[in-house]
Parts: sequence; structure tokens; C-alpha cells
Amino acid sequence: MVAKRIRRLLEVTVPVVMIDQVSKGLARASLMPGEVHELLPFANLRLGFNRGISFGFLPADEASGVLLLIGITALISLGMAVWSVMAQTWQEATALALILGGALGNLIDRVRDGMVTDFIDLHAAGYHWPTFNGADIAITLGAVWLVVDSLGIGVRRREAS
Repeated sequence: MVAKRIRRLLEVTVPVVMIDQVSKGLARASLMPGEVHELLPFANLRLGFNRGISFGFLPADEASGVLLLIGITALISLGMAVWSVMAQTWQEATALALILGGALGNLIDRVRDGMVTDFIDLHAAGYHWPTFNGADIAITLGAVWLVVDSLGIGVRRREAS
């Protein structure tokens, strides 16, 4: 039973990490910092680098700060993996696997570069959301799914096997 849960965790987490890393690699190879490529009237591609936690909060410009963020992210990722494997429903397990995949995608960036690559710029009426990436999308989707699932909204809950 645990092996099946671990396989399910990997079936979600590994593709999330792969898509995230490929898309970030393409962004780094195709975009120069500061240049903007309009995709839609509300969405641009704009290369940026995040030295902090989510959306640039608590920037870590010193090596010790980067190491602290790496350590915290690694511990949280380990907790998410264990929680996902122990989850009582497939919805909870999948939501946690999405969060884990996103966290690992950003962790890889931080270990490799000391910062996270961002490239998606959403905007409306002159206001821009902080630039983000595929890992951030997976984290957000997983977190929303986890909250909705915990409130009992939506799909009937099925036990994880």
C-alpha cells in the first residue's frame, strides 16, 4: 500500500518538476532580463529572478540567507512528501504532491543559482502581479485544492490506497 502511494506521489511530482525546469530553462535561454514579450493583453513573458521567498518577500542576498531558505524548503518538502504518502484521500495526496513538485522545482533553482527563475507576468489596468513560474502555479493549485478539499466542497472524497 505504501509503495502504491509513493508511486502516485512520484506520478504527480516528477512531471511538475520536469515541466517547471524545462519552462524555466527555455525562459532563461530566450529572454533577457528587462525585456517584455506580450502574449495576451493581460499576460507577458518577462524574465526575473527571485532571491526571496514567495513573490520576493524576505530576500536572501547573502549566502547564509540562501542556505537558510534551501534548508527550510528542503524540510518543508520532506514534510509534504511524508504527509502526501500518509494522506487519507487521493485528493489530499494529489494536492500535496502538486505543492511538493512546485517546492522542489523552486528548490532546484535556489540550489543551482541561489535564486528562483520567474517569467510569467500577469497584469491588468496598469497593475502587475509579481512575476512567477510553473512551480508557483503548482503550489497555488495544490494549496487551493487542499483548502477546498478540507472544506468538503466539490468531489466526493475517496480513500487513498
